[in-house]
Amino acid sequence: MRSLSAIAAGLLAIMLPSARLPAAEAPTSVLVTTVMPRQGTLPERVTAYGVARPAFDAAATISQQVDGQVTAIAVTPGEIVRMGDKLLDFRPSPSAISLYRQAVTTLDTARATRARTAQLLAGHLATRDQLAQADKAVTDAAASLDALRLQGAGDAQTTVTAPFDGIVETVPVAQGVRVAPGTPLLTLIARNGLVVTVGVDPAEIHSIRAGETAELTRLSGGEPLAGRVIRVDGVLNPLTRMVDADISVPPDEVLSGEAFAAHIQVRLLKGWLVPHAAVLSDASGAWVFQVAGGHGVRVGVTVEVNNGDTDLVTGNIEPGNALVVDGAWQLADGMAVRTGKAL
Repeated sequence: MRSLSAIAAGLLAIMLPSARLPAAEAPTSVLVTTVMPRQGTLPERVTAYGVARPAFDAAATISQQVDGQVTAIAVTPGEIVRMGDKLLDFRPSPSAISLYRQAVTTLDTARATRARTAQLLAGHLATRDQLAQADKAVTDAAASLDALRLQGAGDAQTTVTAPFDGIVETVPVAQGVRVAPGTPLLTLIARNGLVVTVGVDPAEIHSIRAGETAELTRLSGGEPLAGRVIRVDGVLNPLTRMVDADISVPPDEVLSGEAFAAHIQVRLLKGWLVPHAAVLSDASGAWVFQVAGGHGVRVGVTVEVNNGDTDLVTGNIEPGNALVVDGAWQLADGMAVRTGKAL
């Protein structure tokens, strides 16, 4: 017969199974994917934002140098025109036409006077100085007439045509209006005369020079465009408090007023090219994990360039130790790792 102590021990084991001693816990490890580190270069970029607009030398103001009346307008703002296309009709004022006719009469009179003086000189009835004065009168009258003719005063009506392929920017006059000499009648932008003007942070402007390449991305979406810095201001824009820079665009690829982000390449930097997912950071800085002896080793780095999925970093990275990509956020320094598929 078993003793009472043996029976009590058996009952206790049945009622309290959790009282059994636990087995030893397996060591903790993290499953990670890795990639071998490699050195390379990435461009350091300055990002700025702006809109497409005419370059300073791309716009032409169409005007007439005599007073008159706009009798017809053939285009509207925003319209594309080709060289030679009709823009508007202009009729000189009666006073301008009268002035032209007076100039014609003055030239005819000067020529007749010169002919009589030459005949008198042949008969020794005039001097050579008188003939020289008659020649000068003819020259002056002809110059005055040519100037009026170039201004359009001699035409009953002038058809103004486009001097180049372009886009009508403004038409500040109305049909039928009378205008003074030199009044702007229309502004035309050269078809390939648009640039993207961006505002650059004054702290970064020292690194940007004319001739540097830029990648332009529409804020509305679409494929990036290649450009180049063609002008950098030396003063702040009083409205934006930024420094304006002009970037060229491919012909016929941009509409005036489109908004862009410009990524301007200022120099090439050399370092370690690592996946962006491999770089961790907090207030103390950035770091990566490398695998050494089956454990994750934390290595401090400095991120020099972020280029989407790839970062260029500098630091004491061991070229023979794999970098942790997936699973890096679960690691602590010295933690065991299980290496999965290498990237």
